[in-house]
This record gives sequence, structure tokens and C-alpha cells, in this order.
Amino acid sequence: MNAHRSLSFLRQLISNNNREWFQANKELYLACKADFEQFTTDYINAMLSVEPQLAGLKPADCMWRIYRDTRFSLDKTPYKNHFGTFLAQKGGKKSQYGGYYFHLQPDACMFAAGMWCPEKDLLLSLRQSVYDNYDELEDLMQAPSFRRYFTDFDSYYSLKTVPHGYPRDFEHADWLKLKTFTITCPLSEEDVCRPDFLDLLVDISKAAKPLNDFLNYTLEEF
Repeated sequence: MNAHRSLSFLRQLISNNNREWFQANKELYLACKADFEQFTTDYINAMLSVEPQLAGLKPADCMWRIYRDTRFSLDKTPYKNHFGTFLAQKGGKKSQYGGYYFHLQPDACMFAAGMWCPEKDLLLSLRQSVYDNYDELEDLMQAPSFRRYFTDFDSYYSLKTVPHGYPRDFEHADWLKLKTFTITCPLSEEDVCRPDFLDLLVDISKAAKPLNDFLNYTLEEF
């Protein structure tokens, strides 16, 4: 992946987020998009030994369009300032399954895994699974491979209090408050520009797999 070129393009786009500039630089955008599509293909192929269920995914299943839907937003800038791809079985970015997300953005590159904003009934099942199997979750989150890249669930989207029906003194009450079950690993631009970045991304993904398996087991029993 030519991350240097893509990051340079995105930096310019952030400073010139308008249709006139974008049209004048459309060829550069298309080159960056094609490069990210190829990287997504390479990522899928590299992950097949880890997640055979990803077989058959294509970049179009996993990547989001750069064009923003501004109809219901106060922010009328027409373009996103990043490239993103989400690998998950049965649909890629449209899947309910826990998966693997790579985000390329100037000064904000990252990897994330898990389930983002599951629908209400699934969320309730996930909370019950966390409560019933917290010791299993503790163990996988203490594994050296996990701790190399992650610490705990992201807590930016949570309830203020423990949900009704659960003890407030539960030792992992913060897990029960979650409305999204994701983990994040920040990436530097130096990381994503490394020649062996794909190997690093796959290693991070492998570290996240046990958590995805935990969440996906609940989904499959749902």
C-alpha cells in the first residue's frame, strides 16, 4: 500500500474539502482508492488462514464510499477525510458479526475490532453473555498477545448506570454499561508506511480474534 501518497491526498482533502478541488484531483483520488482496494484484497487473503469465513469477501463488501451523506448533517463538507475497510463474515461492512477494521486518516490511523452498536436485542444478549462468562473474557483480555495491542473495551459509548437487572457492585460493571463492544489499537503514520505493515495488521488482528470469537458465539446463539 502506498500509504504516503494516500495520507498526502487526505491531508490536502482536509484543507480543500470542496467539489472543485476534488474534481481537479480526481485522478489522484482514483489512484489512492485503487491502492486501498488492492490492500483490502491483500488483507482479506492474508486473513483467510485466521478467519476462513472471510472467503469470498471483495473490497466493495468491506470499504465505504468517500462521499458523505450530508442531507441530515450540519456539516456539509462533501467528502470523508479517511479510507476505511471492515472485514467480517457474511457481509463485510454490512455484517452484524464482530470483525476487523482498519482506518487510514492523517494523525488518526487505527485498528479496531468487535461489534459496533449492535441492535437492541443482540446488545441485551451480549450483556448477559458478558455477565455469565466474565471470567472467560478476563482471561482472553489478559493474554499477552491481547495486551500487546489492547487494554479494555472502548468506553466512549456507554450508559451512565448499570442496566436494570444487574448488580451495581459487579466487578466489571463498566462492561455491562457498554452500548458497543469494540477494542481499538492506535497506529502511527510510521506504522502504516512500513513495508511490512500488512504483517503487523494481521498480527494485531490475530490478537483480536479471541474477542471476536466470544462476541460471535453469542450472535450465533442469538
